[in-house]
This record gives sequence, structure tokens and C-alpha cells, in this order.
Amino acid sequence: MTTTATGTSQGAVTAGPAIEAEELVKHFGETVAVDGVSFSVPRGSVLGLLGPNGAGKTTTVRMMTTLTTPTSGTARVAGHDVLREPDAVRRAMGLTGQTATVDELLTGRENLWLIGSLYGLDQATIRRQTDELLERFSLSDAGDRIIKTYSGGMRRRLDLAVSLIATPPVLFLDEPTTGLDPRSRVELWEVLRDLVRDGTTLLLTTQYLEEADQLADDIVVIDHGTVIAHGTPLQLKDASGKAALVVTVSRPDDLAQAADLLRPAVPELHVDEAARTLTAPADGLSDVTRVANLFDGCGIDLDDLGLQRPSLDDVFLHLTGHRAEEEPTDDQEEASA
Repeated sequence: MTTTATGTSQGAVTAGPAIEAEELVKHFGETVAVDGVSFSVPRGSVLGLLGPNGAGKTTTVRMMTTLTTPTSGTARVAGHDVLREPDAVRRAMGLTGQTATVDELLTGRENLWLIGSLYGLDQATIRRQTDELLERFSLSDAGDRIIKTYSGGMRRRLDLAVSLIATPPVLFLDEPTTGLDPRSRVELWEVLRDLVRDGTTLLLTTQYLEEADQLADDIVVIDHGTVIAHGTPLQLKDASGKAALVVTVSRPDDLAQAADLLRPAVPELHVDEAARTLTAPADGLSDVTRVANLFDGCGIDLDDLGLQRPSLDDVFLHLTGHRAEEEPTDDQEEASA
């Protein structure tokens, strides 16, 4: 889904955060979909809004993009209040939803022309922006083909291109890579990194922990409509548990000797014979250096020696008591919105 707004110019980004949410609350009858969500996003950065289906991510985005009205609280986009200045908010932002909603009966170029016209852009600007966006999203060769001939990855790239036709300073991406194959997902990540390098501010909702790890400068974790954690990926990982020192020996016969060498130097050594690994809690890179010195010249060849930090999946398990993929699907809040 891509929002559009009429007007002759986009909203200007004022000083301060590009995106702010303050105690956002949304009720659907007896259901509390969002309960006091607050965060801010500095200009030119990426916030990952992380959580399972039904956590409140989509409802939060819909409130911030003027598609639904908060029960209480407020939000600002590019300095504009979503309640008092909804038109200015729409001019300052683009939104790409969970599924591409470009017109299948039009070509890629015609879709861009249509949305550019709805924004009130002049023909010269539309022509220039269309050519640049088709090139940027590797769609130049397919620009004059109708959308029904596009692959899923091509449709998602076009949907994102359409949301950028008016060069908004702020972009909301709601599950942008849902349904894409791994290659298309990685290609889209590269496009998003380019946008941020050019100064665009992104708010990205995702269930994919790797995606948040790859793209986000900061992460807000939402569960059951409330913020349960906020920090950089590294901060969240460090808060969920200590890093682990992992040593992988080259020859299985050396595993026992390597374990004997390590035990006096590290606590709680775990030996995995099948993987030929030795694992122990670690405080940081200094432990890697210390252990490397132990193995220097001892005659035991290593395949790998390094520090393994908790993954974002470990973070989710630490925060909620379950892994992200174990959360039952609940589309109530998305359907109600």
C-alpha cells in the first residue's frame, strides 16, 4: 500500500527528530491494540519496530501516517502533528505497506506517472523522477511492461519507488520484505541503505530479526501493544546475556587436549564433540586475544576462534519468554485497523 497526497511541495523537515510518538494508544472496542507506545527517530536514521504478528506494529504505523486516529496520545512526522496537521504529515512522508498495491493493469512507468500526478507534481518533475526511480530500482528495462508480468520482488521495488516519487524525507515501511525470496530481500536491503545514505529517515516494521539487525540503528520491541525494550541492536544483545567465546578445532582428536588447555582459563566450558567446538562465557575481545595466546605454538590447529554475541532471536527469547516464530499469529489488530 502506498499513500499519496495532493499538493505542490513536500513538507519540510524541521529541527528535531524526524519521527516522534508520544504515549500512543489505540482501542478497538474492548481490545487494546496499542498501549502507550513512545519513541523518536533522529533524521537520517533507521528505527526497527520489531514484534510478532498482532503486537501492535501496523496499528502504530497507521496512527503515525494518519490512516487511523489515536484513542489518545499523539505523534509528529517531520515536525508536523498527525492530529492537527494531517495534510502536512502526508506531504512529508511515504508509506509502503505489507503488500504491493500498484495497479496491475498499468505499466511501471504509468504507475509512477499516476502517483506523481496525484501529488500535484509538474510533468517535467514526474518525467525526471520516473526515469531516476526506474533506474535506481533496476526496473528501467521493465518500465513499459504491465505490472501483472512483474515478479513479486519487482512489484515490491516498484511499490517502494512509487512511495518516493515526491521525494519525501520520511518513509514508513510496514513489513516491506514479506513474501520475498532471500535474494530479493537482500536486494531491497541495499536499496534501503542507499536511501538512508541520501538522508531519508526510515521507520521499518518487521518480524524478521535478521532484517532489523541488518538495517536498524535503533530497535523498539513491541509485544501485546506495549514497548518492552528499546536500544541499538548491540545494546539489546548485550542486555540479553553475555557473549560467548567459541573455539573450533580442526581435528576431532585434538578436542580433549584443547579442552584441558582452556579449562583453567575460562569458566563453564561446554564441549560439543560433533561440532568440534569449545564454548565459554566471555566479557569481550580481550578474552579472544587471551585464548589465542594460549593456543599459540601448542600444536593444536584451529578452524575458528571468535566472539559470538547473542542474536536478536536470543533477545526476543530473553524479553518475552518465547522466540519470535513461536508466537501464535493474531491478525486482529491489523484487520480491525
